[in-house]
Amino acid sequence: MKTIKHIFAIVIIFLVSSCGGTADNISVGDDAPSFTLEDAKGNSFTLSDYKDKSPVIIYFYPKANTPGCTKQACAIRDDYSKFEESGITIFGISVDDKEDIQEFMDDYDLNFPLLSDSKKTTSKDYGVLNNLGFASRISFIIDKESKIAKIMKDFDIDKHSQQVLDFALTLK
Repeated sequence: MKTIKHIFAIVIIFLVSSCGGTADNISVGDDAPSFTLEDAKGNSFTLSDYKDKSPVIIYFYPKANTPGCTKQACAIRDDYSKFEESGITIFGISVDDKEDIQEFMDDYDLNFPLLSDSKKTTSKDYGVLNNLGFASRISFIIDKESKIAKIMKDFDIDKHSQQVLDFALTLK
């Protein structure tokens, strides 16, 4: 059953890229849309809590436990100490429910916050929700003033973690 679920998710992910969710409603220099979302354990995270404290990286991903999302999350997991040492906050956000996120975190020993946007409000605010109801793979780097400093729409998943870290370091 789990294999069928993964195959279905992979097919959906391939379709996702052609179905909207391009973040065209938001630009560099805009105020980052505010949000309060919970992780799998019910801990709340509010973007405004980081204003004047640290840059924040928000990366939206389509679906937990799918190949591309797993590769991206594991690279961040492996680099997470660099984010912590640099005082840079990073969140992964998807429309997955808390149970799916917890399974994903457990399966891959993920050590950073993954937030559930199951109501899809934040994904809509950031313009990443596509026509199939999934978030497109888009990253936002937000400066200390809560302004959008960079939007990454097309990137190599293998290099994503280092690229967002490098850019966020320029905002310190």
